Amino acid sequence: MNMTQQSTILIVPGLRDHVEDHWQTHLARHLSGHRKVVTVPPLEVDKLSRAARVAAIQRTLEGIDGPVLAVAHSAGVVMLVHWAQAHAQARPLEGALLAAPPDFESPLPAGYPTLDALEDNGWLPLPRSPLPFRSIVAASTNDPLASFERVHDMASAWGSRLVNVGPVGHINPASGHGEWPLAEEFIHALEA
Repeated sequence: MNMTQQSTILIVPGLRDHVEDHWQTHLARHLSGHRKVVTVPPLEVDKLSRAARVAAIQRTLEGIDGPVLAVAHSAGVVMLVHWAQAHAQARPLEGALLAAPPDFESPLPAGYPTLDALEDNGWLPLPRSPLPFRSIVAASTNDPLASFERVHDMASAWGSRLVNVGPVGHINPASGHGEWPLAEEFIHALEA
């Protein structure tokens, strides 16, 4: 990493976009006191479109000068991995924290998109190419959106360091995560 300039933190939320009590929201507030933090804005239309989500990441990155470290959660991880396939060579990242990636190749619980909806909107197949930047996948052992084994396979395919964070659900407010101090530890590890 370029030590003369601190990385901008790019927050890539999941399909539900900005959630007030989400750890990414708390992290952005906390970090913004001493570094630049930018969040990919929510979409007004085409909310389930993978192409629209990837384009939103690209537009956001085009407005950031200097090094960038991404912090993605849930479907935001899948968005960032799809973005990396199309754009990372032209706009490299310093690294990425990939927290609780969902298994879009298996049926999700009620209230989440179906496999057909995910396929129709361009999410499948899930990219399996190594990421061209350092990454840490933080995975729960009891995430209702992905088994630990499936996340292990994703992390391996992406060349990411996999960290088992224990039985902490989907690492979201529903699983008791407002603030999540481990996120900052992972950011520091990626910057070391």
